[in-house]
Amino acid sequence: MNDESQPAAPRIIRGRGTASAIAGRFATTTTTLESDGWCTEPETDPVPRTQVLAEHAKSIIATNRSPDIPFSQSINPYRGCEHGCIYCYARPAHAYMDLSPGLDFETRLFYKPNAAELLERALRKSNYVCSPIALGTNTDPYQPLEKDKQVTQQILQVLQRYRHPVTIVTKGQLIQRDLPILAEMAQDNLVHAAISVTTLENALKRKLEPRTAGPAARLRTIEALASAGIPTAVMAAPMIPALNDAELEKILQSAHGAGAIHAAYILLRLPFEVAPLFRQWLQEHYPERAEHVMSIVQQSRGGKDNQSEFEQRQRGTGVFAQLLQQRFRVTCRKLGLNQRKLDLDCSQFTLPPRSGDQQSLF
Repeated sequence: MNDESQPAAPRIIRGRGTASAIAGRFATTTTTLESDGWCTEPETDPVPRTQVLAEHAKSIIATNRSPDIPFSQSINPYRGCEHGCIYCYARPAHAYMDLSPGLDFETRLFYKPNAAELLERALRKSNYVCSPIALGTNTDPYQPLEKDKQVTQQILQVLQRYRHPVTIVTKGQLIQRDLPILAEMAQDNLVHAAISVTTLENALKRKLEPRTAGPAARLRTIEALASAGIPTAVMAAPMIPALNDAELEKILQSAHGAGAIHAAYILLRLPFEVAPLFRQWLQEHYPERAEHVMSIVQQSRGGKDNQSEFEQRQRGTGVFAQLLQQRFRVTCRKLGLNQRKLDLDCSQFTLPPRSGDQQSLF
């Protein structure tokens, strides 16, 4: 006999990080589906399709003064990300648009068709001060949508013309499409790239980051970038206790073997709506270790699911966090990673002439 008081089994949507349309923290009303006792078969929703909308932004360069972030300027060509990484700390941003940080984040995407135009306008302002612009600090600039919309490529073309330094973080092998641009900029010390490698296990990747390139493809991307003369780093992020943290050394070794000269890591962050989404994901995919994972997370986050304080939010605190940091440092020292500074050259920034501009007499 079925016990109708038991909650329905969690639903997993193939190719999506979550099936939950969890409400954002600013939502004033929420709705939930409840059984009326008459339905004998569970309702099945159709597989959610990706919807893409144009967002005509008013400005394109975001600035920050965070002491634990190595850049002061960034550009995000897209809102939302089809990669569907369950842990993505950018998910809560969808709440500002009255959308779910859950399923909407990976199915309701926005691109900025006027990004290149806005960037050029910003670079030409008389009070603009050149400093490296970071791409990929929120959502991935080379997510699948980029193949069609090419917003990231248009931004790079502007930066190349203005000889403006740029850094890129991505999981997408589509960055190889732009190797000609990046290789030319690298010759003048105007670019470096970082490839995020979360795991080397395909089975875990498919659950954790369902629509991203596989581990082997990411290592090949590091190799392609390095072979083209582009200084390349590996981001072992996020490190999740009792899930992928045991892979830290192997990730660093594999990336170094592919040509990475720099490395970084971030301990799992669970801000705002990401925490309940990640907890749901653990129960769906790893119920036998969910409690253990979250126990170590909280031990590393001052007894909470998340820490937002500067410095601590990236590395965490406590015994596990300290050991992780020591393991990272020891491995980097053995491999020779992080021995070279990746300071980009801002002195080459210049304003190229526009059609109709008066030519200089000298």
